[in-house]
Amino acid sequence: MSARGAGKRPGGGRLVVLIPYLWLIAFFLAPFVIVAKISLSQTAMALPPYTPVLDLAAGWAGLKQFAAQLSLDSYALLASDELYLRSYLKSLEIAGVSTVLLLLIGYPLAYGIARSPRGLQPLLVMLVVLPFWTSFLIRVYAWINILQRDGLLNDVLMRLHVIGAPIAWLSTDTAIYIGVVYSYLPFMVLPLYASLEKIDPSLLEAAADLGCPRWKAFWRVTLPLSWPGVAAGALLCFIPITGEFVIPDLLGGSRTLMIGQTLWTEFFSNRDWPVASAIAVALLALLLVPILFYERLQKRAIGETP
Repeated sequence: MSARGAGKRPGGGRLVVLIPYLWLIAFFLAPFVIVAKISLSQTAMALPPYTPVLDLAAGWAGLKQFAAQLSLDSYALLASDELYLRSYLKSLEIAGVSTVLLLLIGYPLAYGIARSPRGLQPLLVMLVVLPFWTSFLIRVYAWINILQRDGLLNDVLMRLHVIGAPIAWLSTDTAIYIGVVYSYLPFMVLPLYASLEKIDPSLLEAAADLGCPRWKAFWRVTLPLSWPGVAAGALLCFIPITGEFVIPDLLGGSRTLMIGQTLWTEFFSNRDWPVASAIAVALLALLLVPILFYERLQKRAIGETP
């Protein structure tokens, strides 16, 4: 009986491993191939709004004709038009600054949760993820009411005599940073908490016994051991913020044009699917850089690379 069960386990184990790969092929690789193919096409007033269209019924001759009509014109347009470069740079700027702000706010918060009593930690973690129980779009719309001239923020600041007149928060980079930091804070706090919670308190006790001040023990022990959480939280925030569309569209102004807005304009307003697809492919290639860098750091941390 046990031998029969042992013979079945390898096949079941292979199936368990195969399912995630099938999922990635069906919902990531296949759509990416389609988008990459469209990015090599030409805009056309037709349905679909691009040429060439692959016709498998035409056989090998049709496949050769299809391949001959593919071009890099959309990528050449991205490289030559300053609008797209500014959109990419603005997206990277907002994503980078927002990630730093999230780290500065999220690290003390995660540290406080990890150092709180064990029985209280689940409640504190639940409070961190509580905003996820409300629709993302509703939360962003709520910030419109808070940040408008006669909104809650100006009202509180004026009652505290911090400002003498209402400030125009909306349609500025500041409003985008506020919306982004509020929306993505749980993505920073949770990995940091998971990393900080695993640190053995006896290491800090040993540092204290050796005469190490608390601030130095944090700098020499806690911070280095929490680097995996810092890197994971930074990636979880930086990557989606770079392609963010809803927050800059609702809270930002026309001068704050991120790449997500540019892609939406090309796809829906201009109906230029090849250029929109090229923007998406270029964005994915750009975001692969921090992912590969993080993977290299992880391999180095576990000793797979020197």
